[in-house]
Amino acid sequence: MNKKLTAALSGGAVLVLALSACSSGSSKDDKLDPWAKQVCDAVQPQVQKIAAANTAIQKETTDQSAPADVQKADSKGFQDISDAYKAMAAAIEKAGPPDVDSGKTKQENAVKELNDLSASYADLGKQSDALNTKNQAKFADGLDGVAKQLEKLSKTGTDALKELEAGDVGKAMAKQVSCKSASASASPATTQG
Repeated sequence: MNKKLTAALSGGAVLVLALSACSSGSSKDDKLDPWAKQVCDAVQPQVQKIAAANTAIQKETTDQSAPADVQKADSKGFQDISDAYKAMAAAIEKAGPPDVDSGKTKQENAVKELNDLSASYADLGKQSDALNTKNQAKFADGLDGVAKQLEKLSKTGTDALKELEAGDVGKAMAKQVSCKSASASASPATTQG
């Protein structure tokens, strides 16, 4: 019953890697380094929070788990993920636009995308809270619906984030220790499922 939810969670963890700056090389402009450090330092704890929430949901989402326990884990996990994406959006907004062509547009698009993800995960939490835990069959059907929504969400494009971290911005982010550790902490969650 819960395998779809677990698989969808694994796909959703890939979203956090968009801000983990996996590119390499050196940026042409050292003006980007302070911006990248500010963003990476603020994003890293949020990536860890998302990975921990995914792990907690996956741990509780087994066929042996009681519906109320699954609901509680899902509700908390989805809220934690929502809060993390909202904090990432705030961090990028606070950092200001990177000093690159169309930096302001790229920053604004990334902030909007992260806020949209935050709202979507908050909605998943509300859907989970509304599930009937008294009836196993109804709960399973409801959980299947949540899993389908999560699967759609995990396929949601992170185009704005990819655009933000393209080129010299990505190179500056890749040099930051906190972005490297964010990528490392998020990676295990993507291999489960």
